[in-house]
Amino acid sequence: MVRLGFITGFIALIGVLLSGLAAYRVHDQELTVDGIALARAIDVHASLVQDRLTERELLASVASGLFRSPSVIKANMLQPLRSSIYAFKTDFVVAGWIARLRPEELAAARTELANAGFTNPTIRRYDDTPLQTAGLGRPVDLLMDVEPRNAETMGFPGRCFDEQPILGPMLARAMSEMKPVASDPLPLLRADGPVGVVLAAPVLQDNGAQPAGFVTFSYELAPLMLTNDDLSLFSVALKDPRSDNTELTATERSSVVSRTVDPQSPAPPVYRTVSFGDRDWTLTYYAKTNTMNRARQTAAIVAAIGLALTAIVCGLFGYVAYNNLRLSREIQVRIGFERRLTAVIDELNHRVKNILAVIQSIVTRTLRHGADIDVARELLIGRIHAMSNVVSLLSESQWQGVNLKGLFEARAIPHADRIAVSGPDITVSARAAQSLSLLFFELASHSDEGLSLVGKHPHIVAHWEVTGEEPETVFHFRWEEFNTSAATRRPDSDFSLILLDRVAPEALGGTSKRSFTDVSYVYELTAPMETVIDMSERDRTEKFSAPLKPV
Repeated sequence: MVRLGFITGFIALIGVLLSGLAAYRVHDQELTVDGIALARAIDVHASLVQDRLTERELLASVASGLFRSPSVIKANMLQPLRSSIYAFKTDFVVAGWIARLRPEELAAARTELANAGFTNPTIRRYDDTPLQTAGLGRPVDLLMDVEPRNAETMGFPGRCFDEQPILGPMLARAMSEMKPVASDPLPLLRADGPVGVVLAAPVLQDNGAQPAGFVTFSYELAPLMLTNDDLSLFSVALKDPRSDNTELTATERSSVVSRTVDPQSPAPPVYRTVSFGDRDWTLTYYAKTNTMNRARQTAAIVAAIGLALTAIVCGLFGYVAYNNLRLSREIQVRIGFERRLTAVIDELNHRVKNILAVIQSIVTRTLRHGADIDVARELLIGRIHAMSNVVSLLSESQWQGVNLKGLFEARAIPHADRIAVSGPDITVSARAAQSLSLLFFELASHSDEGLSLVGKHPHIVAHWEVTGEEPETVFHFRWEEFNTSAATRRPDSDFSLILLDRVAPEALGGTSKRSFTDVSYVYELTAPMETVIDMSERDRTEKFSAPLKPV
């Protein structure tokens, strides 16, 4: 046993070391594979974002190149471009035409806006306050047309944006560089509108050296950043160009909010740069799953499998010791079986003695001095047959009890076809079953076999019920023979009277009562349910009949 234990321990040590090495290798491989997969997914996402931004820059360039109007003081400059800009399907929020007008052209512009049906043709500043044109000595950038035209956008034309904090510098840069320029992030349509950017492309008139105006397209940030992919390995945010410690991210409702960057974040982000509107934008990627924890979990699973295999191998080597233990247990079971057999034999002897004592009492009382030998023989056979029937029922249930209704079978008592049995389905103990079986036989054997006063056989009703609350429930039994009387019913024998009045009630710990009514004979028996069921006897019998378990 010592040598076997040493060998088993040595194999277990080798298995543990191999399992740890395999878990370490799997941990490193999982980290590498997850890092490669995340980087590839980020590169693909950044490429898609760049393609989307390039499409929108191309739309602005194409739209600015399609302008061929000799005059810019028109409120329908986007009309010829509508089919073209919608063909690109770039989901812009608002497209606009911003004309660069001199002070003397503002009156004509106001008239044009009024004729176009815009809700407020007044020339005004970006904050909707009137623009003081008197003494104005510089050109202004005036919004003249919008697309789409709806209730929310019809009030925008007539505003000057050259003084707007975000759009003004953007228009100035687009005019100086003569290329599409993107603005900083800002709310679109209204102060609480979706966060987005505006792309402005300068428009040159024929043979003109300076921009005559700008074609603008505004876009929401969330679709540009492709932030609504729930199955991606990461979440994406846009670094705010106005602050190094702030970034813009999309919520579950696709609305963009600003948040402060936590420099102590446990998961370091990954950065990618995209170009849009002659500017570089930084995308920040955060992994949705902790690759370190995932690698640890995978390594733990591998280690667990290795330890399980080690345990199996060690178990095979311990099979010999287990066989020894099994043999020892079999010996203990055999000893316990012999003890159980002795107890069962003692119990059987006890029950046989009880049955023989009951039969001896039946024979003695039935064949008393002076009894009619023919009548005594029939009663003796019937009483022994009733005892035999109840013993058969108890043997079938392994002496666990007898269903009370089973005691009224035709083979056990006479005139069973004339007995109407009713009552709850209860199982009585072995001792109660023997007493009740003899009781029912005596009651049935003394019922009138001939005709009664009205020329009919007696009709018998056997009914029982259980009343009261646990643990003080009471068993009530009532036997009533209708269509009979004291004059027509066969008199009870001495044995019957002793059984009905003393033996059966005392065996069940209860009381009995016999009486005649005008039309029936009544026998009533009342006993506590704890003696009728006798759980202590049932528990003892159950222990003997239960299968033997190993010690």
